[in-house]
Amino acid sequence: MGLADADHEEYAPATSCLFISQLTCSLVGQTQIIHLTPGSRTHQIYRAAEIKTQYFCNYGLNPAFREHLEPSELAITGMGAEGDVRVVELPQHRFFLATLFLPQWGSTAEQPNPMIAAYLQAAREHAV
Repeated sequence: MGLADADHEEYAPATSCLFISQLTCSLVGQTQIIHLTPGSRTHQIYRAAEIKTQYFCNYGLNPAFREHLEPSELAITGMGAEGDVRVVELPQHRFFLATLFLPQWGSTAEQPNPMIAAYLQAAREHAV
């Protein structure tokens, strides 16, 4: 995307290009709905147009950089109720998903989160 100095505010708060910045309102402990883009990998994994999940984060995509993200290969595939980016993926990659929620939270061997199960399946297929 041409952002050579892009960084994360938590780790490099003085950088000139805070691509990931502190959210105006912490999501820690909140449960919210995420709207998934039809046909996206995340949509296929969850088999739903929206999911409800709990957050444990204080950082997210700096809204000033959304315009850089939209035309890139990194697709926005999940959004919060206010249109904030919650999930991105690389559609051409065999399995690249990034979320603001933790799919492993509450996932167990008996009842794995669908994203964890899909990741394990992709790893098995790649290992063969």
